[in-house]
Amino acid sequence: MTRPLPGAVVTPGGHPATTTATATATYVFAVCHGCDPAVLTGLAGQAAGAPVRLLRFGSLEAVVQDVPAEMFGEEALRERLANRAELEHCARAHHAVVAAAAGRAPTLPLPLATLYLSDERARAALREDENRFRSVMGRIAGRVEWGVKVYAAPGRPPPTRPERTGPPAPAAAPTTTTLTATAPPETTSAARTNTRPGHAYLDRARGARRAREERQEAGLNAAASVDRALRDIAVAGRRLRSHDTGVTGAGRVQLLNAAYLVEKGREADLIGAVELLRTSPGYERVELEVTGPWVPYSFVDGGDLDADQ
Repeated sequence: MTRPLPGAVVTPGGHPATTTATATATYVFAVCHGCDPAVLTGLAGQAAGAPVRLLRFGSLEAVVQDVPAEMFGEEALRERLANRAELEHCARAHHAVVAAAAGRAPTLPLPLATLYLSDERARAALREDENRFRSVMGRIAGRVEWGVKVYAAPGRPPPTRPERTGPPAPAAAPTTTTLTATAPPETTSAARTNTRPGHAYLDRARGARRAREERQEAGLNAAASVDRALRDIAVAGRRLRSHDTGVTGAGRVQLLNAAYLVEKGREADLIGAVELLRTSPGYERVELEVTGPWVPYSFVDGGDLDADQ
């Protein structure tokens, strides 16, 4: 399933829903099979006061809600979701409904802002995808998603000069300094001043560059090892697009952003593998972050695929 951009008013088939003067539109949170409608009671959803309910189509049900058409038209929704706080609010409300349904029945989450002009149009469009929905639900049933992120740990600055491993060199005695007959003291002193600091600066710059390159290489190798180890435990894995420091925070370079589809009951295996990696040699320069379990949002349109490809 292709994921639409946040804010687009779309159907699961990817076709825009044109807003008219209709008072309400049908917002679809998810598709499920055998969900108990009681688990949806009291959920706020995307429109306070309108009940979240089940809409039957074929052998499946859609989790839906009536929402004000003027607030969920394409332009209105795009403006609302351009606001970060509003986007987070809508995403949390969407997830709360999906999670409630997934807690009781096989559930396929649909993208944020999947809307139709009416129940009839929603039912007709969803019915066309019924076989695909059933196939996806069969793949994710009894499984959950775990997110794992790897960050480069802040590096230590390189030393400003080579560290001595032996005893310190004896101090020179100024009273016994020997000068050549053709070079006055002032000239020799100036030559030392102009040459040695420049060489030292270049050495420090080269050392700092090498240290950065070594840290980056070690971090990328560690991230690749984490991914390989967790794919051995997971049913499927997916490398997602990495976030830049504008999202992760200054100084937090993200080396891996991945999702893993894991059988329920194997969560301890995944967490144990991460803890083992954290304490293993070679992982001192990376930080590992684990989140979950989640509804398998990242696997509704396939698995073992990387978002960057």
